[in-house]
Amino acid sequence: MSQQSPVSETESSQQSNDTPVTNGAEAAVAALEAAGVERLFGVQGGAIMPVYDALYDADVTHVTMAHEQGAVHAADAYGVVSGRPGVCLATSGPGATNLVTGLADADLDSDPLVALTGQVPTNLMGKDAFQEADTVGITRPVTKANYFASTPNRVGDAVREAVSLAGDGRPGPTLVDLPKDATLGETDRAPDAPSTSTAPDSADAEAVQVAADALAAADRPVVLSGGGVVKGAASPELRRFATEYEVPVVTTMPGIGSFPEDHDLAMEVAGMHGTGYANLALQQCDVMLAVGTRFDDRLTGGIDSFAPDATVIHVDIDPTEISKNVHADHPLVGDAATVLAQLSDALPAAPDADAWREQCRTWKTAYSMEYDLPEDALAPQFVVEALDALLPADTVVTTGVGQHQMWAMQYWTFTEPRTWVSSHGLGTMGYGLPAAIGARYAADDDQSVVCFDGDGSFLMTVQELAPPVREQLDVTVVVLNNEYVGMVRQWQDAFFEGRHAASDYSWVPEFDKLAEAFGARGFRIDDHAEVEETLEAAVAYDGPSVVDAHVDPDADVYPMVPSGGDNGEFAMNQEQLDRL
Repeated sequence: MSQQSPVSETESSQQSNDTPVTNGAEAAVAALEAAGVERLFGVQGGAIMPVYDALYDADVTHVTMAHEQGAVHAADAYGVVSGRPGVCLATSGPGATNLVTGLADADLDSDPLVALTGQVPTNLMGKDAFQEADTVGITRPVTKANYFASTPNRVGDAVREAVSLAGDGRPGPTLVDLPKDATLGETDRAPDAPSTSTAPDSADAEAVQVAADALAAADRPVVLSGGGVVKGAASPELRRFATEYEVPVVTTMPGIGSFPEDHDLAMEVAGMHGTGYANLALQQCDVMLAVGTRFDDRLTGGIDSFAPDATVIHVDIDPTEISKNVHADHPLVGDAATVLAQLSDALPAAPDADAWREQCRTWKTAYSMEYDLPEDALAPQFVVEALDALLPADTVVTTGVGQHQMWAMQYWTFTEPRTWVSSHGLGTMGYGLPAAIGARYAADDDQSVVCFDGDGSFLMTVQELAPPVREQLDVTVVVLNNEYVGMVRQWQDAFFEGRHAASDYSWVPEFDKLAEAFGARGFRIDDHAEVEETLEAAVAYDGPSVVDAHVDPDADVYPMVPSGGDNGEFAMNQEQLDRL
């Protein structure tokens, strides 16, 4: 997916920014301003210093993060919530390499992101100069495109194109590597006007009609709504389509919020830890309208056993995703919102699926997500549900990765797009806290932002408590602390005879006290009776707060489909898992 894209010095000089520039760094900032970029996340350093100097008087707000990985995750989340590319900055060498995890994360999740990295002067490249690294070579596999701006005249256009491409078509991360002599060097070349989209819009009309006929004839239809529905701003079209034709809707993890989970047609999330009823709906459907999904292994389980009787209609803006993992009987390449409108216009009649809808309702009752409340321990699910009950429906939820991520996914009721911000494809622990910072800046002022984290995940980026304290950002972090790397412990119990090798985290600090040391408010919860009052106090605090919730260390995430298994054969508890 990646490509290195040099920018020609002889391209048309049609300009969209009248601000005069005198050097490459000013050209970079002018390109950001022309693209409407309002906020940057970064860490200062030697090779990127000229760009920071140009930002000093610019109409762009910079947020200094504690670590470059925090900067890239914050920028990523900013893009997820706002729908516009988030931008991060880092210096050369370790600054740039510290961005790699976040770039890979954004690449797998198709998040719009731009990274600007400093580089040693061109005359020192290849000579093992101080803080030199082959940033373009290192990041090529995990970017949609990357650029090396070798001269001052190339800088502005490279940055302009990187911002444009990051949000064009299927979104993704881009990077511009900026040698110090290029940013310091003189130029009067302002960036060209932003390029226009070349992504496909509508699908082939004849193919749409054939697919619509297949859907109309279905007895057991289902819509699978993926992350592309959210990124393509197609949630309204998907909701209209599903409700008008009364088709049950399953979502992928990245597709959470694309369809309201409190709707009668909602089957919620499918996959390894998805609901049993969502997995059954996919496994037993006869026609699947899959929109904006890449059919990754956490969704499908074993490909050979996935939706065995389904005729698959696959809508995606990226033709390389069609039939990559799951064969598409009806491939429809185009923008999700546009193609859904095409299908709606082409559908001759709604599917005759009364019996199927009744079956789906029966499954929702039979495999409900109810759980037991232990008498001597705090149920993590209870904490998630209690906070959900306290906050508005448009609250933005970020997470790290692990058991806490699954409990947040399962027990928070999502009804709006761009309110679920998590690491899906790469599964990056430590994502939640810096993501909450980016989400806070992107969200509306009256929206709440909360982060669910685990003790192991929170500890990976805990230094990012400093920026929200400094900026007095109103974010609430709830650490579901089981003193384990919980998902690892669960798998060790299930598949490694309970040998807890390097998963016991009883040595972690008291996070409520650590939060106070940073200048945030700290709270602690040990039992169910404390949950409501403590969460109310944490939410009411106008600034960053951290709730250290000491949850049941033996709590596991169910339902569960063993890796590569049949999604129709899910376990609701350990005893059932042992039989699979």
